[in-house]
Amino acid sequence: MDTKLDGRKRKHIKIGDTVEIVQKQHQRSGELTEGFVKRILTKSPNHPHGIKVQLSTGEVGRVKWVFVEEED
Repeated sequence: MDTKLDGRKRKHIKIGDTVEIVQKQHQRSGELTEGFVKRILTKSPNHPHGIKVQLSTGEVGRVKWVFVEEED
């Protein structure tokens, strides 16, 4: 079972992490896009709408959830 961390804290996000983001054009619908973090674009430690990242596919959005694999 994977755990989801809050995407509003920069400390939860590392390059290569699997995350779910909301892209700008999907903010109203809340549609999530899953992918791997290529770059972290937000400099501040927190952001109320989520830390902005670029995925390996080039898509940019704000992180809603960070997936963390639990150790057994």
